[in-house]
Amino acid sequence: MDASAETRVQKLVEKLKEGGGRVTPQRLAIMKVLASSVDHPSAEQIYDKVRQDFPTTSLATVYKTIATMKSMGDVLELEFSRGGNRYDGRNPFPHPHVICTECDKVIDPHAVEIDEITKKIMEETGFRIVNHRLDFYGLCPDCQKRKKKL
Repeated sequence: MDASAETRVQKLVEKLKEGGGRVTPQRLAIMKVLASSVDHPSAEQIYDKVRQDFPTTSLATVYKTIATMKSMGDVLELEFSRGGNRYDGRNPFPHPHVICTECDKVIDPHAVEIDEITKKIMEETGFRIVNHRLDFYGLCPDCQKRKKKL
């Protein structure tokens, strides 16, 4: 786990304690997976990683921890009709995603100025934007290579 993920986990632990939540070893492991994952894991993927060190952890514990972190504003849930929901604990605020239509890989592009787009949309429509979601779909480089080989 890199230094930024470690710092993020420390902040999550502090926030959980301030809210009266318990920090169990399983919860800590779940927070570490969420804070260090760049691939926006599903609850099942988080569960599989946590069970390597804590085999008695239940999937319900993973979902409850995600729900707690989500209610604190520390996890962004990405809902998909295909492939289930995915979670972002590194960047828990609305931001663009690039999603592979073949393998369901999800990544965060960094070149998009979403705040500028949001501001322009508010100016044009008169809406006060409170949340947004911007997803781009396509084939990731790995799937493009696989398709060329076929």
